[in-house]
Amino acid sequence: MANRSFCSPNHSFKFGEVSFDLLTDFLVNLNKRNKDNLNHLSKCSGTFKDKRLVEYVFLIAKELRLDPLVGYHAIELLQRFMVKHLTDLLTTPTPQGAAADQPGSYEDVIFDKIEGKFPLIVFSCVQLASKLSLHSHIIDNNTAVQFLHSVGHSVSKQTLMKSELMVLKGLEFRLNAPNPLTYVEILLEVLGHNEPSSPVDRLYDLCHHVLQFVSLQRTAIYDTLLRSTVRSVSPSREQRETFVTVTEDCMLLGVGVIAVAVFILRFKKWEQVVEELSHITAISRKSISDFALVTLTHIVRSNFPVTST
Repeated sequence: MANRSFCSPNHSFKFGEVSFDLLTDFLVNLNKRNKDNLNHLSKCSGTFKDKRLVEYVFLIAKELRLDPLVGYHAIELLQRFMVKHLTDLLTTPTPQGAAADQPGSYEDVIFDKIEGKFPLIVFSCVQLASKLSLHSHIIDNNTAVQFLHSVGHSVSKQTLMKSELMVLKGLEFRLNAPNPLTYVEILLEVLGHNEPSSPVDRLYDLCHHVLQFVSLQRTAIYDTLLRSTVRSVSPSREQRETFVTVTEDCMLLGVGVIAVAVFILRFKKWEQVVEELSHITAISRKSISDFALVTLTHIVRSNFPVTST
């Protein structure tokens, strides 16, 4: 654990070796960016964080032996790019004659084109994320072409570079998007400074597993949390739209993941840690507890599924 690095948005450090002043700066910066993101959410936020898609990105990162941070970063890049790309395509005026020739099919044509390019777009996001990670090897074009060929996508280096450039332009070259793992790691480091008795070294690996679980079971977990919050088994459309600010709140996700890990690893310190996490982030203890308990319920169900008789 002593040699394990974590990434801030712009730096790479080892746990326990960062000054509290730097950690404070990191936390303030993350909090600001999280609030800015929540204040400018798209109606399509979270659309490209489907379980199958997230799993696909994680498997690519694992197969290429990339740091887990790359996978989480790639998912954020993909979400931002696809929302903007589709918005641009769908708001572009329909070519003259297209609507008359095939009424109502212009959107279908766009989605068909995207479908063909989508696997390469996903890979381009992973490749770009690997280039931004300070402690992960970069996927060069030779490796990329070989990997894509091995999974049934034969592309040239030129095609690969065009795809990467398309994603870069679509994101306006703004690639430094914080991801959930960054929040978890920095919050853990701050927790370790504030509560030295917290088993941060043991929590680190467990938090990785919990975060991966939440990422893969995102829809189910947040749906349960929504129904619990509004106290209805059938939340309205308006309630679901309002709840997007919860599903996209990386700070809440970060403290929730840590709270789950503490509950599993050292239950006796759970209330103390939740109190400290609330103090660090200004997120209420109830919000942290609700998120953690819903997640724990899904973890238990996944390990002990209920079968009908």
